[in-house]
Amino acid sequence: MKRIFCLLLMLWMPLSHADDLTDLLTGGAKEEAVVADKVITTDSSKKEDDKIAQRLREIYAELDDLQGVSIAVNKGVVTLTGEVSSSADESKALQFAGQVEGVVEVENELTVSRSLKKRLVTTGDKLWSLTKQTTEGLPLFLIAILVIVLFWILGGWLSKRRFYRKITPNQFIANLLGQISHLIFIILGLVLALILLDATALIGTILGAAGIIGLAVGFAVRDTVENYIASILLSLRNPFQVNDFVSIDGHQGNVLRLTSRATILITPDGNHIRIPNAMVFKAVITNFTRHSERRFQFDVGIDTDQDLLEAQALAMKTVKATEGVLDDPKPLVVIEALGDSNVLLRIYGWLNQEQYSYAKVRSETIRMVKQAFDEAGIVMPEPIYKLRMMQTGGTTMPSLPQRNTVEQTAPSETQTRRTETISRAKIMADDVDTQDVQDVTPDRTVENLVIEEQLDSNEGENLLTESGPKE
Repeated sequence: MKRIFCLLLMLWMPLSHADDLTDLLTGGAKEEAVVADKVITTDSSKKEDDKIAQRLREIYAELDDLQGVSIAVNKGVVTLTGEVSSSADESKALQFAGQVEGVVEVENELTVSRSLKKRLVTTGDKLWSLTKQTTEGLPLFLIAILVIVLFWILGGWLSKRRFYRKITPNQFIANLLGQISHLIFIILGLVLALILLDATALIGTILGAAGIIGLAVGFAVRDTVENYIASILLSLRNPFQVNDFVSIDGHQGNVLRLTSRATILITPDGNHIRIPNAMVFKAVITNFTRHSERRFQFDVGIDTDQDLLEAQALAMKTVKATEGVLDDPKPLVVIEALGDSNVLLRIYGWLNQEQYSYAKVRSETIRMVKQAFDEAGIVMPEPIYKLRMMQTGGTTMPSLPQRNTVEQTAPSETQTRRTETISRAKIMADDVDTQDVQDVTPDRTVENLVIEEQLDSNEGENLLTESGPKE
């Protein structure tokens, strides 16, 4: 409000008293050349010269500043002599002389007075005139300010009304419409104030300057404007909701909020990730929570001598029996590839994310399949290397290892150590509650963090609404 008041004051003063201020500060206007676009007649007489001189004396006699100018006319050539108070009076005298009919040329022999007394008197008179005009125009100026204030207050009151929520259910768009309406009322008040001050010609200048300034500011804050526009588009078509587990440009986490500048996620580690909305709008977004059913997969390698159909059937039976795996859609076990020393089985299963943990169900399924294969004697081989010793010149040199050579050998020292390690692991596992390991209920830690921050009203805006359209 203070800025608008100062702007109107600066605009009103030079608009209403531009000539007086110019004369006061510069001592007069810049002399302009008198251009005579007239046809010179061939008839010239003393009588015509006297008419020109008489007409100019009558004009100058009516003007206080030009009463001391002497006029001489000879054959249409006017010579002006004498002393004037300022350069503006000099230009005025030359202009009047050149406009009289019959004048061929104007000779300027006027001198501008440099008398201190006259300048002080002239300055005092102009200051008094300026003060008087300002005082007379002050009520109009106050009314113009009052108009702006009233429109400002009215626009602010209307911008906070709830009927914008009836136009659009999106709170962000409703607030944006309120801000636009407030700005429109401010502009209307400013235009009415300029009309009252008779400064309508300034409206075009202000709009042009505002356009140039807006263009410069737009380039300066291009990223901010891009994020703001992206926020509007994201809030219109919500690609995710609060607490959805998403992947945005490689960043995974639960959605905390969508602000006018960025999208904030909470990662499974409990950290906050702030992604600019312009990047979110352009990125490929994977929403893992939009549908409750989600499929997991893992690979199992078995020996090439095993019965593949039997292994597939056992894996299918085991996956179906695992807690959390859905019967519909059905699990799937396929032969993915034939490796160098094994056959790769790929196992698929579905679970309900709202009831079970994706990571826990997948982990438990892998454990159960491994246990079922071990009990059924289905071998999951490891690559075996054979070293062939070659003797050259009395020195035994190992040859390069050859992969994929399977030999039936006695238990080696490495296998013995592995058996001992497994035995020790079983002894240590006796002290752990296996029920905790087999628990497949979902972990709600991060989701609870999101809920807690949502309940904290000091955390700021959130443009995501459950009632809004979803993509």
